[in-house]
Amino acid sequence: MKIGFIGLGSMGSAMAPHLIAAGKPLTVHNRTEKKAESLISDGAEFAHTPGGAAQGEIVITMLADDAAVEATVFGEDGILQALPKGATHISMSTISVALAERLAAAHAEAGQGFVSAPVFGRPDAAAAGKLFIVAAGPAEVLDTCQPVLEMLGQRTFFFGEEAAKANLVKLSGNFLIASTIESLAEAFALVGKAGIDRHAYLELLTETLFSAPIHKTYGGLIADERYTPPGFTAQLGHKDMGLALDAAEELQVPMGMASLVSERFLTLMAAGAGDLDWSALGKLAKRDAGDDDAPLAAKG
Repeated sequence: MKIGFIGLGSMGSAMAPHLIAAGKPLTVHNRTEKKAESLISDGAEFAHTPGGAAQGEIVITMLADDAAVEATVFGEDGILQALPKGATHISMSTISVALAERLAAAHAEAGQGFVSAPVFGRPDAAAAGKLFIVAAGPAEVLDTCQPVLEMLGQRTFFFGEEAAKANLVKLSGNFLIASTIESLAEAFALVGKAGIDRHAYLELLTETLFSAPIHKTYGGLIADERYTPPGFTAQLGHKDMGLALDAAEELQVPMGMASLVSERFLTLMAAGAGDLDWSALGKLAKRDAGDDDAPLAAKG
């Protein structure tokens, strides 16, 4: 099975090596060829266009946002015109429900398969093959893709034959993560201003009522005030809250917390801190509490 992989950012560059390790012929594409050098040295081929990476049975995209996916699929020498009939596009990006629906329709019309398979996990989890994958699409196409998904993650959760349902589940999960980070940020700002040791507080939380990986990971980042390098940026967090709110409006579901968290990410972006990890909500809460007068981001 020949596989293409498009998008070698922090997540894609951690995922693609698993396909080579599994012995699959791999062709990769990225806007910056330099990011593909390690993969090329391990045996991957480099394609100079998205279409060039979509010549096999499966092509995977792991891209930043709707605009990048649209350009890669529908643009000149894009996936849609190059992917053979019967081959499958696996979209692992966090994109809008509306775009996922459009992709499913376009690929079906072209005689191609389409699966949405966004992931939960940061780059370190991707590198360890420990991602959780949320997948949806036609059953026969999912069956073909499942061995590939198993190379990239520790478990795949299936949500039916409508590909866009996987994207809605992913957006709802990112909303819960962001809401948890905001809650942790405010709690740490409260106890920190009272002079309580932040790491002792973290130990209490994560060894008693809040032992989930989300609390441990993001509570640890906030306690350490370690917001670089980012595993997932505040700017991307803002993007995902917007996509969740778009889906909520379409379904007529009020999401007041999502609106609040979206504004918090926007505040970070307005201060030039959009490229910090999204756990930098902790830095924002500390500043709002009057406990930190340093700029949210260095001015350059």
